[in-house]
Amino acid sequence: MVSTVGLLSGIAITGISRNYVIMTGAILIFVEAFSMAVGSVLSEYSVEEYEKRKETSIKGSTKSGLIMFFSYFISGLIPLSPYVFLQNNNALTISIVFSITALGFLGIFSGKISGTSVFSNMLKMVVLGGVAIIVGVVVGNVLNVP
Repeated sequence: MVSTVGLLSGIAITGISRNYVIMTGAILIFVEAFSMAVGSVLSEYSVEEYEKRKETSIKGSTKSGLIMFFSYFISGLIPLSPYVFLQNNNALTISIVFSITALGFLGIFSGKISGTSVFSNMLKMVVLGGVAIIVGVVVGNVLNVP
């Protein structure tokens, strides 16, 4: 979600058409969801193979890859969905608010599951997401060529 909201904020700030923002966001979500899924499968497979010191089946790792794909895909829709229903200026603001809120809840959830500080986890998620948005907006403004 962090990379998606960062990219969408960066391209939306340039004033390009809503259709291009939606298309770019959808492509990013699919490509990154697939990439994260493949990374998850290969990582888990490599760990299993290393621990057993022999060839293992990749089928077991596929389940975690599918979970990663759908998790990334669904979370990517949070920053993209406002652009489907609203014009760019309003969509940008709502996308940022939705994303920061979702990251805050994710931080709270993560803190509760891990038994660590809920507030600290929430703050980290919100700040890091906010930095990604700032980077996207700054780069979008710098590279915006009429």
